[in-house]
Amino acid sequence: MDFASILGILSGLALIVSAIYLGGDFHIFINVPGLMIVVGGTIAATLLTFQFKDVLAAFKSAFIVFAQDRTKPQQMIHTMLELSKVSHRNGLLALANVETTSKFLKRACNLLADAASEDFIRQTLQTEIDSLIARHFTVQDIFKKMASYAPAFGMLGTLIGLVQMLSQLDNPDTIGPAMAVALLTTFYGSLMSTMFFLPIAGKLRARTLLEVQNLEIIREGAISILSNDNYLNVYERLSSYIPEAQRQPVNLGKGG
Repeated sequence: MDFASILGILSGLALIVSAIYLGGDFHIFINVPGLMIVVGGTIAATLLTFQFKDVLAAFKSAFIVFAQDRTKPQQMIHTMLELSKVSHRNGLLALANVETTSKFLKRACNLLADAASEDFIRQTLQTEIDSLIARHFTVQDIFKKMASYAPAFGMLGTLIGLVQMLSQLDNPDTIGPAMAVALLTTFYGSLMSTMFFLPIAGKLRARTLLEVQNLEIIREGAISILSNDNYLNVYERLSSYIPEAQRQPVNLGKGG
């Protein structure tokens, strides 16, 4: 569970709701037609822009980002060092028996066990990384587009409310409430954009960068194992992917 994201959403909503509650009647900020315009319009525009399966995949990815813990690069370096020890003790063929939940790591192990060439391993794994970046870009773009659609439909709802208000200028008592309702759609659009869609897109981008970093560690680790580098050389090669302050000292005794 990504507690930072959950904490950010809950604290942000709590502050906004508290400010509304302390400032007056909370019920005046509830307008069903305005929500229909903003939410319905944003969903409709998104479905017009992207394929339905891509939109579903985007929301699924967002849920995964919030629900699953991330794998730290230091942990991935440790994994590749363990595989290096396995290959030195039992040979490359033993890597075919490695069990892991990472399909990318499993493929790298299979390529090593099959004695593929360095160029083939590098190109194959790089293609996988490029494909992942392209898929994740689509997911991020969906939420970025939704972040731009929501305020636009909020403004559209405001214009609709203003037209309805201006049509009743002969009744001054209705102008104030009608103006408040008209402005609520802009509020809804801005809230959805800045509180949900843009942060989710940013979180997805950060998670993509982290995942790509882990995949690159696997790729370079596989190349090092294929080259029969010793334990320390593998560590030095992979540790360059993380800041020096986060690097953990290598235990040469375990490395053989």
